Amino acid sequence: MSKDTISDLLTSIRNADMAKKETVRIEFTNIAENVVKILLREGFIKNARKHRENNKSFLVLTLFYRRNRGGTTRTFLNLKQVSRPGRRIYSKSHQIPRILGGVGIAILSTSRGIITDREARIEGVGGEFLCYIW
Repeated sequence: MSKDTISDLLTSIRNADMAKKETVRIEFTNIAENVVKILLREGFIKNARKHRENNKSFLVLTLFYRRNRGGTTRTFLNLKQVSRPGRRIYSKSHQIPRILGGVGIAILSTSRGIITDREARIEGVGGEFLCYIW
C-alpha cells in the first residue's frame, strides 16, 4: 500500500474487476469512504459495507458483472486516475468536461466535499479531479 489512497482504491477495484472477483476489500480512509459512496449512489458497485478486523477498518465492496448471451461475464468498470500526488489537476466549474457525453462520471474534491461532475456544475464549484469512471 502506498500513501496515495485514491490510486490504491482504483487499482484494487480494477484488479478485482479484471479477475472477476465478487468482492474486494479496501483499507478504510475518509476519502475512500466518500468515493465509494459516490460509486454506490451512481450504480457502479452493488454494495459496500464497513468491516473491522484486528483494530483495522476495511470497506468490503460487492461488484457488478454483466452476463453476455454466451454465458461469459464482462467487466463493467473503467477507472482512470487523473490527479496524482506529483501532478494535481484542477478545473473551474464551467470547464469541467463531460465524460463520454454524460454516461460516465468524474469525481472531484471541492470545497464542498467529494462530489461528482454533475453536482459540481449545479453548485457552481470547481476543484481537483480525482478520477474518471465510465
